[in-house]
Amino acid sequence: MTDFECSHTWAEAQDAADPLRAFRDEFHIPPHDGRDALYFCGNSLGLQPKGVAAALQAELDDWSNLAVEAHFRGRSPWMHYHEYVRDTMAEVVGAMPHEVVAMNSLGVNLHLMMVSFYRPTAERPAILMEAGAFPTDRYALESQVRFHGFDPARDLIELHPDGPGGTLSMQAIEQAIAEHGHRVALILLPGIQYRTGQVFDLARIVSLGHAAGCAVGFDLAHAVGNLPLTLHDDGPDFAVWCTYKYLNAGPGAVAGAFVHERHARADVPRFAGWWGHDKTTRFQMGPTFVPTPGADGWQLSNPPIMALAPLRASLDVFHRAGMTALSSKSRRLTAYLDWLIRSRLDDVLDIVTPNDPAQRAAQLSIRVRAGRDAGRALFEHLERHGVIGDWREPDVIRLSPTPLYNRYADCFGAVEIIEAWRRSVTA
Repeated sequence: MTDFECSHTWAEAQDAADPLRAFRDEFHIPPHDGRDALYFCGNSLGLQPKGVAAALQAELDDWSNLAVEAHFRGRSPWMHYHEYVRDTMAEVVGAMPHEVVAMNSLGVNLHLMMVSFYRPTAERPAILMEAGAFPTDRYALESQVRFHGFDPARDLIELHPDGPGGTLSMQAIEQAIAEHGHRVALILLPGIQYRTGQVFDLARIVSLGHAAGCAVGFDLAHAVGNLPLTLHDDGPDFAVWCTYKYLNAGPGAVAGAFVHERHARADVPRFAGWWGHDKTTRFQMGPTFVPTPGADGWQLSNPPIMALAPLRASLDVFHRAGMTALSSKSRRLTAYLDWLIRSRLDDVLDIVTPNDPAQRAAQLSIRVRAGRDAGRALFEHLERHGVIGDWREPDVIRLSPTPLYNRYADCFGAVEIIEAWRRSVTA
């Protein structure tokens, strides 16, 4: 049983009582026909925090007024700029500050991490991954297998969905590790499956993988900023993520990486760069690479200031809101959208994302029962009426009520617009 109601009045009352309601005003909401659009696409690109413009302008002003001296005399000296996002990033992912670093893009960081943690041998050449993974992961993993002289047809082991709607059970993961673990060098799985929105049990996967002698890493693109994470305690060897989705750092924003502290001072193979060198001796310009302890030691180049400034502004919002409060609202907001769809649209829509709150976060993936063409028609109807979600082939519409800026009234309004589409196609 729930206390949910199908009414604008009820939804607006929930929004009025929401302790996080003021954070919506800290974001630019796209307009549609003179009102705010109903934006459910934080899973693809988060909205712009209003603080980003000032954050960028401050760095532009320092560049203009100080030029190279802004590295040392700026309001936020550029020499240390990546460190300004370290503590808040660690809060969001449940890590020690020295275990995280903001750098590069997700795909680049994934390759850098595999240089260190995919160390195949003739006896252990394989990578265990999900079938239907996001293309970045599939391409990167296949190319790494080939680079090391192995055959992806044999040594890229893919876990195929065995659950409702294309989901993957924990039992299937356990069985695959039991069967193949002896020849697996690396397990690489997502925190949240991008198409279905399914959340995986990271701690359990790490435990099983390490017990089988495998390195374990995660792509957390759809998990970071979306659900509480405990990377340090869960213990993966590494994780990578982007920051332009739920972390709202802007299109193509600088990404993040986690390296567990047990590797902080280890002699781990890596591709080295100047900015990864121990910062106490970096400017001695010596020929021998001495890595900075922790995740910073995987940096290649000096920090991209104009890319980090928006991330810094957004992480400040997360710090003030707190992941615990955001997660609490997210669970209830997503449950409300789920309940509305099941209560009012069960005859036309299926929800792919697991109904179990432990296996989902903000994202709901839906399919139109009438098939792909009808799904595309609904998606285009939503766009015309100011409901912004996204489409993933072959037939999934993703709607993600994000707790920092989405409201209960947004969920109710979106369902009303879907109901209008249903009436139009059945009239």
